[in-house]
Amino acid sequence: MTDHDPRRLIAEAYNIEGIGLAECRSIFFDWAMSRPEGDEGEAISALLADHGAAAPDHPMTAVLREGLAGAARPKGRRGGRRGRLAH
Repeated sequence: MTDHDPRRLIAEAYNIEGIGLAECRSIFFDWAMSRPEGDEGEAISALLADHGAAAPDHPMTAVLREGLAGAARPKGRRGGRRGRLAH
């Protein structure tokens, strides 16, 4: 168990034989929703280092790479009143 995957959702996905991309995305979403606020990019990078190198063709590795690319994107403008007041 790592600090980045305390429920071992990502680790267990790598152990499920025949798991597909859709299932991996669902597991990743569950993992992302259950983690505390913080640097998602750092957590995903750590998970890729822990699991991705040993299984570069696994669908979870592809999902983690997608998640890392998404974490690197700048956040858009905040909507509503808070967005207008922030500027």
